[in-house]
Amino acid sequence: MRHFTHQLKEIRLQKTKSQEEIGNVLGITKQQYQLYESGKREIKVNQIITLCEYYNISPEYILGFTDEQKPLR
Repeated sequence: MRHFTHQLKEIRLQKTKSQEEIGNVLGITKQQYQLYESGKREIKVNQIITLCEYYNISPEYILGFTDEQKPLR
């Protein structure tokens, strides 16, 4: 099982999005999002849900319970 911070970065890079873009999606600054990816700050549950919807990916993948990227819908 991978740590969710790795998954946050991996999916963002796969979708060719910047930290600033994802910060905007979450309504936070790039610097705040960087703290999530580095593991220095915990991401809120509602933000995980927002990312799942934005990327159309299962929460199991983002949380690191699986390496298989399944669509949310």
